[in-house]
Amino acid sequence: MIVFNLTCSNAHKFEGWFGSSADFDQQQRSTMLNCPVCGCTQINKALHAPYVNTGSTQRTEKDEHRAQAREVEKQYTNVAREVAQIVEHLIANTEDVGNAFPEEARKIHYKETPERKIRGNASHNEVKELREEGIDVIALPIPKHRLSKTH
Repeated sequence: MIVFNLTCSNAHKFEGWFGSSADFDQQQRSTMLNCPVCGCTQINKALHAPYVNTGSTQRTEKDEHRAQAREVEKQYTNVAREVAQIVEHLIANTEDVGNAFPEEARKIHYKETPERKIRGNASHNEVKELREEGIDVIALPIPKHRLSKTH
């Protein structure tokens, strides 16, 4: 596995795990990659310092720290798959109200319409306004290839 530090065109920083550098390149070209914060598909590798093996067999405190960090990272190797499963579950169990999301969320919150599980589109400002009104919403980027599928 290769871990790359990534950024989107909106300057959000995150990590990506890939089987190889070619896997990253292929996913980037096909726009399968998207920012977990905003959903942007313009993803680039950020600068990072790779580990260089100096050939020394003596383990330093820094080496121990790296080994511990690798163990922690192993816990998160399946996160992308789990997030994809969550997205699939949400798509299957919610109604897509599209751009009417803020209005529909308010109607449900203020009991103007029956309660139901919805998803849709909202700008950062709209999400902020909903939260200020006490309406619980979660911004969840859904990959482009899933947007056209309806349930």
